[in-house]
This record gives sequence, structure tokens and C-alpha cells, in this order.
Amino acid sequence: MRNAHYFNPKKSRTMNGPTAAVIKYDTNQDAAPTVIAQGSGQVAKKIMELAQQNNIQIQEDESLISTLLNIDLGESVPPQLYAAIAEILILLEEIEKKY
Repeated sequence: MRNAHYFNPKKSRTMNGPTAAVIKYDTNQDAAPTVIAQGSGQVAKKIMELAQQNNIQIQEDESLISTLLNIDLGESVPPQLYAAIAEILILLEEIEKKY
């Protein structure tokens, strides 16, 4: 009998620690959102720590983060993700208005 190995994202996060990606989007300068930072484990923890220190909202979306981690730094987010990114930006804007 052969040992089968299956990808388990939840187990992977437990073993490797959190993952994080940072996107930048300036409507006056950018044609599309750009990935400017990404990482897992200690790098992701530092990204999240810096976001909290600078009052930058953090949004959790497992399917989106897995895709963003596959994009090279400095590259634009592909059009297929625009709807997901737009939803997050709208949510964050609403949160900022409340506080």
C-alpha cells in the first residue's frame, strides 16, 4: 500500500504559520492593484504586525491569499481577481467611515 499525500490548506497553515499579501492601489496612479509584499510564517506575522501598528485594515480571504501568493512582487493583480479585490476595498472603505 502506498502512502497518499493530499494537500490540506488548514494543516499547511498550522505547520507553516500564517500567510499574508499586501496590495497597493492608487486610483490616480495605478491601472490595477499591485502586489507589493507577501510571505508566510514569520514574514506574514511581521506584515500583519506592521499593518496593525499603522492602522491598516486586514481582510482574511483564504482563496484570494493563495492566488496573491503566486503573483510576483510588483506585478498587477490579474483581472480575474478584480471583483474580489473590489469587494474587499469597499468593505474596508465602509469600516474606515465608521471609525
